[in-house]
Amino acid sequence: MKGNPQLSPDGKLQHLLTIEGLPPSILFHILDTAGNFEHVAQQEIKKVPHLQGKSVFNLFFEASTRTRTTFEIAAKRLSADVINLNVSASSQSKGETLLDTVDNLSAMQADMFVVRHAESGAAHLIANHVAPGIHVINAGDGRHAHPTQALLDMYTIRHFKRRFENLRVAIVGDVLHSRVARSQIHALTTLRVPEVRVIGPKTLIPRDVEKLGVRVYHDMVQGLKDVDVVIMLRLQNERMNGALLPSRDEYFKYYGLTPTKLSRAKPDAIVMHPGPMNRGVEIDSEVADGVQSVILKQVTFGIAVRMAVMSILAGERGGNFS
Repeated sequence: MKGNPQLSPDGKLQHLLTIEGLPPSILFHILDTAGNFEHVAQQEIKKVPHLQGKSVFNLFFEASTRTRTTFEIAAKRLSADVINLNVSASSQSKGETLLDTVDNLSAMQADMFVVRHAESGAAHLIANHVAPGIHVINAGDGRHAHPTQALLDMYTIRHFKRRFENLRVAIVGDVLHSRVARSQIHALTTLRVPEVRVIGPKTLIPRDVEKLGVRVYHDMVQGLKDVDVVIMLRLQNERMNGALLPSRDEYFKYYGLTPTKLSRAKPDAIVMHPGPMNRGVEIDSEVADGVQSVILKQVTFGIAVRMAVMSILAGERGGNFS
């Protein structure tokens, strides 16, 4: 673990920037801690004091509703003071650099930054810049990583399937442009899921993705055969350069998840989607709203998982993983 910027010299998690390079023990600790926080949502007063007196700054340089909202709810349930930076009206639009902005917020006694940015590596840049004791969580950077989304997906899978060691998981769609898919693949392989499949047209599958330990399918019907978990991805049109697809209708015909295609998976397979969904493009409404869909549970579990990450980083319920 030497040289991993996410870990302190004694092996404790000090930033969460990517799943890649983290040992299984840290991932399981986050999942277990999230399980301890699930009950908070059922309490009359939905708060615990773990981050009382701490200041959490949400730095979202890229639009988001679901991720920012769940981070804000998670921090408030931990009793933190939460500051949402309106980046479009901030000094960034006046020419101030990213690190200048971070320095000014650090001077306001920030304890934690939750960062979402269109440029890959932005969260790493901030983590390498801030003073010791300030923690950085990557809430999505470019095409690179979205670690808390992958963790809440792993939590959802474990909740419904109990174990990882006997599963077949299929990730379907625009893998090329998806930071979520990269983080999911790293998480699934780290947690020793024996078979991870990626399914999509050749234009939307990264070159040499097999090196990450996955099997590639371009035929969805074949790729979904006997899988336990189906994770659908949205088409990331905002990140596409050029015409990578003939049309949305044709994409849905071959790669949209319909009841007929889903029938190729195991009868008890669960359907997941990190959101936002494009109904009629990558998923049929009958599937999205069907009995096998656990998409809304992912959102609910996301709060507990993000509470766990913040709590561990702040030293509460933490642990040594050296």
